[in-house]
Amino acid sequence: MRFTNRLRYTASALVVGAVAFGFAGAASAQDQEATTVDDLIVTAQKREQNLQDVPIVVTSLSQETLQDAGVRDIKDLQILTPGMTVTSTSSEASTTARIRGVGTVGDNPGLESSVGVVIDGVYRSRNSVGFGDLGEIGRIEVLKGPQGTLFGKNTSAGVINIITEAPSFTPEYNFELGVSNYGGYGAAGSVSGPLSDTLAFRLYGARRVREGFYEVNTGDGPRQETDDQNQDFHTARAQLLWLPSDTASVRIIADYSERNEYCCVGVQIRTGPTYNFIDPLSNGTGQRPPAPGFAALPFSRTAFANRATGQGIEDMGLSVEANIDLPGMFGGATLTSVTSWRDWSTELGQDIDYTGADIAYRVQDEENGYSVENLTQEFRLAGQNDRFDWLVGLFATSEDITRNDTWYFGADYTPYISFLLTASLNAATAGLPTPPGAIPINPGRIGCFTATGQTAAGLQGCLYGAVPATGQGFTVGQGYADTYDQESTSYAIFTNNTWHVTEQFDLTLGLRYTMDDKSLDGLQDNVGTNGAACTAAQLNAGAIGGALGPTQVGGILGAICLPFANSAFNNRAVNESFDDSELSGTIKASYRLNPSFLFYASYARGYKSFGYNLDRVHRTGTITPVSSLFFPSETVDSYEAGVKMTLLDRTLLLNATYFDQTFENFQLNTFNGVGFTVEPIPELTSRGIDADMVWFTPVEGLSLQGGLTYTDAKYGEFTAADLVDPNNFPAASLLPGSRPSFAPEWSGSLSINFDRSLGNGLRGGFSLAAKYMSDYNTGSDLLPFKQQDAFTTVNGRIVIGTEDERWTWEFWAQNLTDEEYIQVGFNAPLQGTAFQSTVQPDGTFYSPARDTQTYNAFLGQPRTFGATLRFRY
Repeated sequence: MRFTNRLRYTASALVVGAVAFGFAGAASAQDQEATTVDDLIVTAQKREQNLQDVPIVVTSLSQETLQDAGVRDIKDLQILTPGMTVTSTSSEASTTARIRGVGTVGDNPGLESSVGVVIDGVYRSRNSVGFGDLGEIGRIEVLKGPQGTLFGKNTSAGVINIITEAPSFTPEYNFELGVSNYGGYGAAGSVSGPLSDTLAFRLYGARRVREGFYEVNTGDGPRQETDDQNQDFHTARAQLLWLPSDTASVRIIADYSERNEYCCVGVQIRTGPTYNFIDPLSNGTGQRPPAPGFAALPFSRTAFANRATGQGIEDMGLSVEANIDLPGMFGGATLTSVTSWRDWSTELGQDIDYTGADIAYRVQDEENGYSVENLTQEFRLAGQNDRFDWLVGLFATSEDITRNDTWYFGADYTPYISFLLTASLNAATAGLPTPPGAIPINPGRIGCFTATGQTAAGLQGCLYGAVPATGQGFTVGQGYADTYDQESTSYAIFTNNTWHVTEQFDLTLGLRYTMDDKSLDGLQDNVGTNGAACTAAQLNAGAIGGALGPTQVGGILGAICLPFANSAFNNRAVNESFDDSELSGTIKASYRLNPSFLFYASYARGYKSFGYNLDRVHRTGTITPVSSLFFPSETVDSYEAGVKMTLLDRTLLLNATYFDQTFENFQLNTFNGVGFTVEPIPELTSRGIDADMVWFTPVEGLSLQGGLTYTDAKYGEFTAADLVDPNNFPAASLLPGSRPSFAPEWSGSLSINFDRSLGNGLRGGFSLAAKYMSDYNTGSDLLPFKQQDAFTTVNGRIVIGTEDERWTWEFWAQNLTDEEYIQVGFNAPLQGTAFQSTVQPDGTFYSPARDTQTYNAFLGQPRTFGATLRFRY
């Protein structure tokens, strides 16, 4: 925190497709002249402009603001931004940002992000790249709504624009040491200064370590770690700033980060009937005991995982930004070139079943994980005169995504599937004229369906114990090894221009024409004899129907031929390609009534590219692989109108904006318990109001700020016939006309900041930041057990130090009240079913009385607290 300029601010301005909230913080009493709205500068239009004058809707958060709120990555950022949520799921590599209830689940690397991340002018194609330590941040700008003109690839819901600290020609040294609960400690430091009159440098490095937030029951083992979601990473960033002349600058940035951690287990929030099978398989320590009537379970941070959840993430890159002033061109212009290379990769271990039983898992090695390597090049030419601000540009990117996916069968997989089949058959055949006695729960019974050349009589005798089960189960060990390689190129030309029609009235037009080309080459391949049980069961389909009735065939084959055990995927080549083009952009008008009031209205067209689902997928209710992994592009039309008010001698900011967004082909990525499916939903609307306030009060060192977002988001009405794959409708049957996940009706933030001189060369202060969200569902399928009640999180900080900031002590707490909430709820793999095969009276395929699903969740972080000592010279 800098006592001379403690600014936490968010403000709203007019931009295509986005309205934002903001926060403003207090400056010190010795610099009260800085605490006005006029001092808030943004670059959301690729040039430095005063926030209240620029026709952009942007939330701008200063370095001091971010430091006071404990923001080190984009997940921390959400406490400062109403209408924004950031979550992670099965690993930290799966991080998703959503704005106004719109975002794309990040578990599937084939989908681009609805909310883009841009760091120092370089577009990052997946949100997860912004989850690591961002280092010394100059400021962060959050743009809400579609950004279809200026920020690299098109994004349909918003942009998080991160600007880091540049090299300084004034020597400076910064160092910090911190400790926290959960055994946390960390150190970070930087040095910057001149190498010559025209060359400056900055070096930054950090290392942070912390124990995990979960206690883990390891069940059958061999997992050794008894906690999870720890932290162990280091990062380094080196920069050069070269000023070869008064009209040119070159900034070179190289960075490297590495994480070696274990994450992420899930906890049971509802344990279903499969508990009776899993606990015996794991020596009685497989899951939490079910609540009476299989109701929701109390909040707990105890997870079950017998396999390791190690994750290794490596991120590196190089960028070069050059700016050249051209005073003789069109009355003065600036040419900007931004070139980048990025390489991001991860290897992930996973306990797939999230229980103590040894059912299925993934090993952390090169056969399980994915990488994203890309090159980008952008050219911009911008200028301005008394009547026009103009900009034209070119953007190109080449991206290569490689995913390696593997699956290991544990020793408990075959008996567990046998238990499921037997229980299902007991229920299905109850009361029917079958041989005496119930079908026994016997781990060997799956062999009855996979014995070669079964007859109906032979199968019936085998099931009831008259003859031994001579068929096969599933081989323990690696079950499949799939590879996917998606290559894409994208080219765009764009322009963004403002015509100052009068001194009070401005018109802005932005256009972007994008051409995307993507291809997918992959191989889905079973390992060893995996798939043989599925093949044998299919050959016995007639015998199964004769012994148990034709209605039982589909369920039995479906259980034996799940995607990871389906022989139809063996040595299956995947080759697809597609290209598309799209025109996006904005038109907006603003009218300044007087220095205190600005009115505006805008229309924006946004676009998110098509792609491929990099996963094993077969049609719901069948064992037939889908013929194509392709999903179409997502588009959005956005309308906004609002007013910006700057009052009380420009120390009070009051803004309000109405937004109306309609998405078509919304790319819904859903985990169905065995894999991820991507289904374009025909229509999603998001309408509401953003309002915010910033007040630099007359009280020395005190500022107040707050923001509120009201969102009325809902899916349009649709039927199975409206979907690309009608077989996906049962799992989507709760969506038509409903509020989408992660779209709270109300979301608000409130901040209080205070600091002042204490005498004797010392200065002290405190800050509190709170975020409230009303209830919302955390699952793409909207199942009720995934609902999160309304909750509030609070961060706090107390600081004391010298007036010149030579040293400062910070005592801080995140989630001060230890609020308990879930990030994401999900269906536990292979543990029951929620959606039924028959339609209910209300038109859905969900019946609470028939819900046998076990539900897990990834939790929000608990209360953390600690102290940080900072030095600055």
